[in-house]
Parts: sequence; structure tokens; C-alpha cells
Amino acid sequence: MAIEPDTKDWTWVLERPCLECGYDGALVAAADVAARVRATVPVYRRALAALGSAVRTRDDRWSILEYACHVRDVHRLYDYRLGLMLEQDDPLFPNWDQDESSEGYAAQDPALVAEELAEAAEEIADAFDGVEPDQWRRTGRRSDGKAFTIDTFARYYLHDIEHHAWDITGDPAGSWL
Repeated sequence: MAIEPDTKDWTWVLERPCLECGYDGALVAAADVAARVRATVPVYRRALAALGSAVRTRDDRWSILEYACHVRDVHRLYDYRLGLMLEQDDPLFPNWDQDESSEGYAAQDPALVAEELAEAAEEIADAFDGVEPDQWRRTGRRSDGKAFTIDTFARYYLHDIEHHAWDITGDPAGSWL
């Protein structure tokens, strides 16, 4: 079975827990997102260092390497989008096709991806650390019309990072804190 493109609208994680990974966005303070992002970096580093990290263990799931490449790219994308929200009034985010972006993930070097992921995680964590109290209400929109404040954007983004850490470890979201 091939991997099917993800067409779900995951914004519900802001209102109720994810039954798969255990993430509960309603219980996360946006100001804690940076620390939680940093806490996932060793999880991804360990997984990428494991023998066979580039091998898919199931036909319908990515390999550890592919998940890590995706997470690296999510860090970069959300850092860019956060910058737009801080610099512009209610920006419309350019669309991102994550399935198209995943082409070539399986051929990347796990050691390089580990470094790039750590760097990208630190950059966005630093950006969230720099958000001033009055900026958490600034807004931005996805191309499908979903609107976010920086607060909801941060908590929505964190689910993606922690969910994929769960995908590769089976440990509940946030358990590595």
C-alpha cells in the first residue's frame, strides 16, 4: 500500500486532544512552545542515528528519515510564516504542498538531516522566544482560509512536531520533556 496524501484539517488539535499521539493543544501555553520544540531535537537525533533510519518499516508509513526531513521543512516553513505574522498585518500564507516537498526525502543523508533539523528547530524556537506579549494575538491565514493568531499558530505547529516524534518513537507527545 502506498502512502496516501494527507488531506485532513488538523486544526481541531487546538480544541481537543489527538487520540493518536496524546497531544492536547488546549493545555499548552504558547510561551512553552519554544522549549518543547527544543526538547524534540534529541528525539530526532537519536532516531536518525539508528541503523536503518532510511528504511520504511511499513509501506503506508514514512521512514524515520522521511519524517525527520518533513519536520525540518515544517520548522523552516513555520519560521517563515511566523516572520510574516510579525511583519505584516494578517498575511495570507503561500500554499505549501507537503507531498510534493517530500520527493527526494528518502535519499537524503540522515546525519546531515539531523544537523539541519536541529538548526531549523533552534531558529524557530528563538523566534517564538522573541514574541512579545502583545504580539501573540497577531493574525495570519492559510490559503484554505483557516485563520490563526500567533498563539494558536504556535500550538498547532507544535502538534505536527510532537506527533511525528510519536510516529517514530511510539512515545506519547511531550513525554521527552
